[in-house]
Amino acid sequence: MLRDLQALYDRDLLALHGELRAYPDEASLWRVQGDILNPAGNLALHLIGNLSQFVGDDLGGVPYERDRPAEFARRDVPRADLLDGVERVRALVGSTLSRLDEATLAAPHPRALPGFPEGMTSGYFLIHLHGHLTWHLGQVNYHRRLTAPST
Repeated sequence: MLRDLQALYDRDLLALHGELRAYPDEASLWRVQGDILNPAGNLALHLIGNLSQFVGDDLGGVPYERDRPAEFARRDVPRADLLDGVERVRALVGSTLSRLDEATLAAPHPRALPGFPEGMTSGYFLIHLHGHLTWHLGQVNYHRRLTAPST
């Protein structure tokens, strides 16, 4: 299961990287329109923070101090910084998952979170986090096509 998770996270973080590169310019990464209030830049920052905290910090022991409100409040972060952040979190997730074992997946996740089952396993949470990644990846794809339709 761990190799499958590694392959899925790697595939979809590469796809996120590709989506961010596909925007025609940096301004379009931050464009909001109508009810679209979370532009691609904020979604990328959110995914970087989410995976850095819940995979890198909680399971990999790589300290990370998250500022979740800033993930949605910041604007005009350069595309190069977003791409670098996605690459860093991709490497972090890959290296963390490569060091885990099946016993860790079956053990309770080290962080109790509201809205999640008590004693949820790390395997359960990693599957949830992958779903979260793909949900936001889809939003980035739609955002790009809605706000920068020539790409």
